[in-house]
Amino acid sequence: MVYPHATGRCYAGGMTFLAIDTGNTRLKWALYDHGRPGARLLRHGAAFLEAIDELADGEWKALPAPESMLGCIVAGDAVRRRVEQQMELWDLEPRWVVPGAHDAGVVNGYEHPHRLGADRWVALVGARQRAQAGGAPRPALVVMVGTAVTVDALDAEGRFLGGLILPGFGLMLKALEHGTAGLRVPTGDVVDFPTNTSDALMSGGANAIAGAIERQQRRLQRHCAQAPLLLMAGGAAPKLAPTLELPFEIADTLLFEGLLAIQARRMAL
Repeated sequence: MVYPHATGRCYAGGMTFLAIDTGNTRLKWALYDHGRPGARLLRHGAAFLEAIDELADGEWKALPAPESMLGCIVAGDAVRRRVEQQMELWDLEPRWVVPGAHDAGVVNGYEHPHRLGADRWVALVGARQRAQAGGAPRPALVVMVGTAVTVDALDAEGRFLGGLILPGFGLMLKALEHGTAGLRVPTGDVVDFPTNTSDALMSGGANAIAGAIERQQRRLQRHCAQAPLLLMAGGAAPKLAPTLELPFEIADTLLFEGLLAIQARRMAL
């Protein structure tokens, strides 16, 4: 694979696009040959927030300069400014998704649309792309398992109906450790009938999250009179997968798919 010089913007006749997803723990990025759904992935990577300041002299240094970028961020303004400083190696305007009333085929049903987390909004847009691919659109339940867990419902017409926010595995275990005398939280496994404290803690957390997902799935199916597509993303999704008693898809690139769809709509305006 041959890349042009880092100051050039073209790649094999295309125009490169950088998608960035900055969560509470890690920054994930992906470079595509175009900014639209179906674009070819050229390179991708991730960095813990503590290592963001090394990107310009590290992984990003050898990249072709993107023609455009779009990102979502939930980690706050201070982290956003650090990311933007790293992008100064390119002549590139930083642009970040701000949730609104509608975008890329999704209608935002949140009481205050701009208060919805940008990552949740972008994931819903990505889910909409999957839910309407290859036939009649389906409802979708979008689960992101990270520092927090979100369980968001999207109907077959692309309306975001609302969602849940739960503590993730780490937050649950820390709360038990801090609130229970003498309890320590070593790493355990998810099993049906735990016979030690470590497994009991991990299995309890997994079943709590799985139970919330399964209840929302039943509610969404009743509401739409159709079985929803269940999509799971996030670094801790593999921990949850063995516990969930529903058909599901692991969608590791869901936020990038949403960013590509939003970028394509912006370019068409």
